[in-house]
Amino acid sequence: MEFSEIMETVGKGVDAVGVIVIVVGAILATVVALAQLARGKGPVYRPYRRQLGRTILLGLEFLVAADIIRTVAVTPTFESVGVLAIIVLIRTFLSFSLELEITGKWPWQKGTDADGMAAAPPTGEGSSAEASAEAGSGAHPAR
Repeated sequence: MEFSEIMETVGKGVDAVGVIVIVVGAILATVVALAQLARGKGPVYRPYRRQLGRTILLGLEFLVAADIIRTVAVTPTFESVGVLAIIVLIRTFLSFSLELEITGKWPWQKGTDADGMAAAPPTGEGSSAEASAEAGSGAHPAR
């Protein structure tokens, strides 16, 4: 078996993993949402939509990786690299759009996690929220 054939097979395998991640993730997210709906436990739509978006994002990462493997390792021509660039741009736009939909923030905006909760403070000193609360209340931490 030739190197290009092996890389083509690897690319197809990574493509398959991406599709499987999206399909299985969508099925699991739907099952969880239906179970929550049946039990009447809180809101269903937003968590379902968030989980579905995360699944799609992960699947897209695998699909982009497969395209890169096939383009770079199998057919590295200017035309194939150009097509890859367009595919990566489209998928990157989709990823950014999904991230914004899921978290309400662009991927480069830090400070909150995917659920909109304040990020955990770094180890050691207290969080900046605690420091702000202390500064606002006139209290000074012991030194």
